[in-house]
Amino acid sequence: MKALQHTASASLIALIFLCLIWELWLAPLRPGGSSLAFKALPLLLPLMGILKGRRYTYQWAPMLVLAYFTEGVVRAWSDKGLSAWLAGAEVALSMVFFFAAIYYAKLSAPSRLVQ
Repeated sequence: MKALQHTASASLIALIFLCLIWELWLAPLRPGGSSLAFKALPLLLPLMGILKGRRYTYQWAPMLVLAYFTEGVVRAWSDKGLSAWLAGAEVALSMVFFFAAIYYAKLSAPSRLVQ
């Protein structure tokens, strides 16, 4: 259980930082940074619940991350160069978070803990 919590926390934090550095420094849409960096803000909503191991947050946060998975797939397909590679990293991080959070929520269910 702790491994799933640490994996979910690390991948969520990495996804936040990836979104920021991607749109501000590494490959922004416009020179000097892009307002797409604001896409990292919704990822801050589940951060405290994920870090504290709140099961309810682990239940709804994977649905939020699906938007980042979708963006990553689209941009990996359509962008070129570094931006395409960063999109691939976004896809990978969102998948890691999704599965770690889903399995944490499943394994931390009250019916599983009583056994």
